[in-house]
Amino acid sequence: MTENSKQNTSTPSTPNSRKRLSVIIHVLKSHQITKGLTPKKLRSIFEDLGPTYVKLGQIMSMRSDILPENYCEELTHLRTEVKPLPFPMIRQLLEQEWHRPVEEVITNIQETPLGSASIAQVHYATLKSGTPIVLKVQRPHIQEMMEEDIHLMRKALKFFKYALGSGDLIDFQTILDELWKTTKEEMDFQKEASHLQRFYENQKEIVYVTCPKVISSLTTKSVLAMDYIDGIQIDKTDLLFDNGYDTTEIGRKVAENYCKQILEDGFFHADPHPGNIWISGGKIAWLDLGMTGELSTYHKEILKRAIIAILKNDMYELKNVLLAFGEAKERINHARLYSDIDDIIQKYMSIGFGNMDVGKLIEKLLDLVKSHKIAINPDITMLGRSMITMEGTLKICSPEVNMLEILSGHMSRQLLNEFQWKQEIKHKGRLLYGSMDKSLAIPALLSDLLNITKNGQTKLNLEFEDSDKHLSFFQNALNRIILTLLSISLFLGSSILCLSDLSPKLFQMPWISFIGFFISTLLMLWLLLTIFFRRKK
Repeated sequence: MTENSKQNTSTPSTPNSRKRLSVIIHVLKSHQITKGLTPKKLRSIFEDLGPTYVKLGQIMSMRSDILPENYCEELTHLRTEVKPLPFPMIRQLLEQEWHRPVEEVITNIQETPLGSASIAQVHYATLKSGTPIVLKVQRPHIQEMMEEDIHLMRKALKFFKYALGSGDLIDFQTILDELWKTTKEEMDFQKEASHLQRFYENQKEIVYVTCPKVISSLTTKSVLAMDYIDGIQIDKTDLLFDNGYDTTEIGRKVAENYCKQILEDGFFHADPHPGNIWISGGKIAWLDLGMTGELSTYHKEILKRAIIAILKNDMYELKNVLLAFGEAKERINHARLYSDIDDIIQKYMSIGFGNMDVGKLIEKLLDLVKSHKIAINPDITMLGRSMITMEGTLKICSPEVNMLEILSGHMSRQLLNEFQWKQEIKHKGRLLYGSMDKSLAIPALLSDLLNITKNGQTKLNLEFEDSDKHLSFFQNALNRIILTLLSISLFLGSSILCLSDLSPKLFQMPWISFIGFFISTLLMLWLLLTIFFRRKK
């Protein structure tokens, strides 16, 4: 980044910053932001603020760990098509990146883009060898624009919280930090190229799956060159049927491959909406890997445990899994957590395994962990949003395909393939030996316990959930009662002293009575104010 661009982003008093700030304020006023924020209003604001905010909104839609679920759902509907750049500007950008005239690399390039989004637009071109390719060209100065917008948003954080009355409902600071980190990664097309190459290596053994191959010699940080894949978008069911495709088979294979990405590869497409999945030459083509997720071996194992717990209706195991996925920010009320999990599981199990909506189940579980102040790893929340998107895609092209059924079947086969009989027998044998060894010590331990009980030395330790909270409540109540009694006593004592002839007098009453009335009044006012403000909270 140049010094000038740095200056623009760090100095909000520059003309560009002041102009951009005035635009933002105008849009916020037009949407009556001071009257509160709703998911639809937030989406409309982002669309009116332009391409950079559309991209921010798309990234935010994947982060249900830092944004309420209803906001995430609404932001998935952000319009991605924006006005394309003039073609002469695209030509100039290509020549700057390639350091040579466009004609030395390609024979022709279509001036009308195949698509134009917030960060880049895509053009069809042909290499001199005759190979058709697509060029994803980044909009000029997009990083500087987004950095300046985020800088201005940081300045306006206090205003947002005041105007929206949201309090801690939306953690804007965390959102902005995460958004800027994710956006910088997505604007580096060499990183997306590495995602494509990694995805291709993971799927090369699957005969019915493909993805664009990267042309490394023409790829830079701002230009991504790939093979052109012609085909039919997965939601164009009538066109697929006319070309002899079975949409049910397509849905099952898409779901099966998606499960492989999650459970085996640990590297998955994080935005599998219909526009990113095409059918080309009998193969499923995954496009646009700018947004991907990655799962560690630990998280893959935890995910398998979660699926098994759901299928077994085991709320105790599911509770342990949810806690393993994240970190509790406050003391956990385990009894309430068990009850909430049981309510969700019973609701979805009652409708039958084959009809279970895994997307809705994930949404409920994500809302549950947030309500219990459990911070979930960002990769897991991205996986959750990705699975919701994947199920929505399947409902469009193959509504009879059940995502959870495919997921559990794939996992069962994987567990069976990984099962090693000899090691499992040795492991169970060691557990059996250990259990028998401990069982021999039970009579001696029981005898010791009876002797301690007989001598009156037995102690019983009990721990009550939220005991500290209840103790604090009763302590506060007791303090108020004491202050109330003290205030009444001062008032009555001062009233009795008014009958005496003590002097000097203030306002025709003994001075000591005046002080007593004054202190009593202050105590009563303080008690009333504390009660009033506690009710408001």
